[in-house]
Amino acid sequence: QVQLVESGGGLVQPGGSLRLSCVASGSLFAVYNMAWYRQRPGNERELVAEISSGGVEKVVDSLKGRFKISRDTAKQTLYLQMNNLTPNDTAVYYCHRARFQQPVGVGSWGQGIQVTVSS
Repeated sequence: QVQLVESGGGLVQPGGSLRLSCVASGSLFAVYNMAWYRQRPGNERELVAEISSGGVEKVVDSLKGRFKISRDTAKQTLYLQMNNLTPNDTAVYYCHRARFQQPVGVGSWGQGIQVTVSS
């Protein structure tokens, strides 16, 4: 069972930036599709960005230009760079690893990390 451990969250002012990290245990990190999801207060969990095993990156349209997903295979780490944050980005952010050769949405999850955007 993989363990996904997020870090890098916290309190940031509007307009600020944060970089979330997610370290995955186990091996074969590179062969899995991975993603970041978030759950804003009062809302369901939603996809933020995903990156395929082949390195193809996708960010949801509403966050393009501000958020970027990347992965470092050697460090078995997934990243989410978030810029120009707004209070609407306040959420618990989750790291996700899809099942082998499956699209994101079903698989393993981190415990979540809080990001709060407030002045």
